Amino acid sequence: MERYFYWVRLADVPHWLLDTPTRYSGEAFDEPWMFVDGRTLPDPGPLKAQVAHPGTKRDFVFSSIEETPIVSEAVASAFRTLAPGDVQLLPVSIEGESERYFVINATKVIDCIDEARCREVQHYDEDNPSPYYPGEYRWIYGLRIDPSKTEGAHVFRLKKFKVAFIVSEDVKNALEAVGNLGVSFERVTGAIESH
Repeated sequence: MERYFYWVRLADVPHWLLDTPTRYSGEAFDEPWMFVDGRTLPDPGPLKAQVAHPGTKRDFVFSSIEETPIVSEAVASAFRTLAPGDVQLLPVSIEGESERYFVINATKVIDCIDEARCREVQHYDEDNPSPYYPGEYRWIYGLRIDPSKTEGAHVFRLKKFKVAFIVSEDVKNALEAVGNLGVSFERVTGAIESH
């Protein structure tokens, strides 16, 4: 039976904007992108995030610059239940909020992009490679992955395209059951839908 996977992206719905989490003191991390790098992190200590732009509070959003996944307790519970070996849940205090929120740090990077089945793959030019992400894709339209190479994971980042936060159908269904999401799900398995 084929497993289905989805690229979780910021949805076009009203939502608040949160800054990339910092230390509780307000000091930025040396690597503010570490929450989207697909690796297990040493305990960063207490985290906080400022509200960059007030708006509709959502249970799942991505921070405004580094696109760090930040979720409510209810969404964190779904990840904790379905993908305990694939994520770190790092508590983060949000300015002015009493509820608990969490950074979802996907700790796996899997090499499973099916380049031949993607709609369009953009590479960096050889004479102008990405200084930050050597060998990575510039962008992929109509992303497709090979589900047989996902190693049983439910949540992961993609090798050479870590911007994509991928979840299994089970995780997607659990998140949709929570509701009030500021994200959408783009299917990355199966045939590309024509427009």
